[in-house]
Amino acid sequence: MRVKFILTLIFGIAGLALLLWLGFWQVSRLNWKLDLIADVEARIQGDPVAIPETPTWDEHRYLPVTATGIADDGVQVFASARGQGAGYRMISVFETNGRRLLLDRGFRRQDSHTDFNGPAEITITGNMHWPDELNEFTPPPEGNTWYARDLEAISMSLGTEPLLIVARTVTPDLYTARPVPLTTEGIPNDHLGYAITWFSLAFFWVVMTSAVLWRIRQRTL
Repeated sequence: MRVKFILTLIFGIAGLALLLWLGFWQVSRLNWKLDLIADVEARIQGDPVAIPETPTWDEHRYLPVTATGIADDGVQVFASARGQGAGYRMISVFETNGRRLLLDRGFRRQDSHTDFNGPAEITITGNMHWPDELNEFTPPPEGNTWYARDLEAISMSLGTEPLLIVARTVTPDLYTARPVPLTTEGIPNDHLGYAITWFSLAFFWVVMTSAVLWRIRQRTL
């Protein structure tokens, strides 16, 4: 019985150590994620600048920009918006300073009339974005309706640079689509819940191990 008691104690301590390590690891991940979100928010809310000549994901993601140019027809990407239901993100060709870019003008409800109205001069402020929405279940496009903001494919289809600006404001207000500015809401941050789960398991592990040790000890008396 003494050997069994010692082995159970060792097993209990090892399990507790593992569960506590996982809990503290999630705490460290939580702190990392909060720093990341703060950095992204700072980038998004910065002062708008001119569109860089040679933008890169590492240096310019979320960069606030402003420009005046001609918005033309493009594609619509099936999406949904909180409180509005199903609809489309309206992606236009945006010509500015001799460049052809992509502009996400915003969201329109599925039951509203399409707002592709041909060329129009607009001034926009927004953020540069490289969306990562494709997966193995994404259907192929149907005409000008797409099911993900596939930056490379859409830019090839429309003959633009593979560069997307997500509008915060569009002036003048010519469209039914409403801008959907970039935010940090889409960044998952479940680490606090995971940490609570691991620490809770550690607590129950201690209770269960203590009960088993008590029973073993009772048998030896």
